[in-house]
Amino acid sequence: MAFKETFLNWYYQHKRTLPWRGTNNPYYIWISEIMLQQTRVDTVIGYYYRFIEQYPTIEALAEADEQSLLKVWEGLGYYSRARNLKVAAQQVMNDYDGQFPETMEAIRTLKGIGPYTAAAIGSIAFQLPEPAIDGNLMRVGSRLFGIDADIAKPSSRTIFEQAFREVISEEAPGDMNQAFMDLGSSICTPTSPDCLNCPLKDFCQAYQTGTQLAYPVKTKKEPPKDVYYVAAVIENDQKEFLLMQRPEKGLLAKMWHFPLEEVSKETYLAYKTQYAKETIQGTLDLVAEDPMLAIFDTYPVTWQKRHLGEVKHVFSHLRWHLLLFYGRTQRPLQVENSRWLAKEAFSSLVFPKIQQKLVQQWSENDKVPKDF
Repeated sequence: MAFKETFLNWYYQHKRTLPWRGTNNPYYIWISEIMLQQTRVDTVIGYYYRFIEQYPTIEALAEADEQSLLKVWEGLGYYSRARNLKVAAQQVMNDYDGQFPETMEAIRTLKGIGPYTAAAIGSIAFQLPEPAIDGNLMRVGSRLFGIDADIAKPSSRTIFEQAFREVISEEAPGDMNQAFMDLGSSICTPTSPDCLNCPLKDFCQAYQTGTQLAYPVKTKKEPPKDVYYVAAVIENDQKEFLLMQRPEKGLLAKMWHFPLEEVSKETYLAYKTQYAKETIQGTLDLVAEDPMLAIFDTYPVTWQKRHLGEVKHVFSHLRWHLLLFYGRTQRPLQVENSRWLAKEAFSSLVFPKIQQKLVQQWSENDKVPKDF
C-alpha cells in the first residue's frame, strides 16, 4: 500500500503534460501509443495533433485514403504502423460495431497491437489492471525488483509481468503505468539514474545494494549492416524529376524516392573520391566512357561529373550510405514503377525520411546551369 500511494502521489505532482493524457478515449490513447513506438515524445506531439485533426474518429480513419494517411505520417517513420492503424480501424468498424473493444483479448485482435500497447490502452482507457511492459518498464523493474533476466530476450517479459502484477494499482492502473513511463524517462534513465530524487528509492533493491548500474542485464544487438548506394537526381527538359516507387512489401514499402543503385563499398568509396567537388569543378559532361554510366545504364543522361555530397540514414538493422549525383535528359524515359514530377509537386507524394534528406542535399547544391 505504501508503495502505490507514494508512487501515485509523486506522479500526480510531477507528471508530464501531454496532449493524450487527461482522457480515457481509447482512440486517442491508441493513436498516441502507436506513434510513440520507436519515436521520441517531443517528435510525436505535433504529429498527434495533425493526425487527430484529420482523422478525429475511428470511422474517419477506417475510411482514410492510404496516400493521404501516409502523408500525415510522413517523416515519422515505420510506415507499417500507419497502414496497420487503418486496418485495425476497419476491424473495429466491422467486428465491434464501431466501438473500441474493452477487453484485453479483444484489443489484442486488432492489427498492429501487441501486449504492451494492449495493456497501455486497457489500463488507461478501461482501468484494466494490466502492466504495460516495454523496454522502459523492464529497465525500471530490473532495478526495482533486482531482476537479472536479460531484457533483450522475449522470454524475460513474463518474469517482469509477474513482478509488476504484484504492485499494479487496482484503482488507478493507467496512472501507475504512466507513472512508470515518466519515471523511466526522467529519473531511472539507462546510464545516469537520479536515485536520490527517485520516489521509489526506499523500495528499490538496486539502490539499497548500490548496484543500480548493474541493471538492466541486456545482450548487445548486432550493429546495423552498412549498405551503399549511388542516388540520382535526374531532370528532364520540362523541369521534372524522375521518382521511383518502392515495392508493395519490404523496407519503405510503396514510398517514393530518387533512383538508387546499390554498389559495393569499394565502388562507393572510389566514386566519393573520384567525383569529389574539390577534385573536379562543377561541369557537365557526357560520360559514355565513364564508369558512372554502368551504374545508371538504364538512363540516357548527361551527368554532372561531381557528386553533390553524401547522405546517411540508419534503420533499425541497416545503415544506408548514399552518394548523390545530378543529371539531365531530353529523351522521355519510360521506367517501370516511376513518374516524372516537378519539384513544386513533391508534396503530393509520400517521401520517407531518406528521400527528404536527399532532396535537402540536392537543394543545397541546386546551382547547376540549366542549358542542355
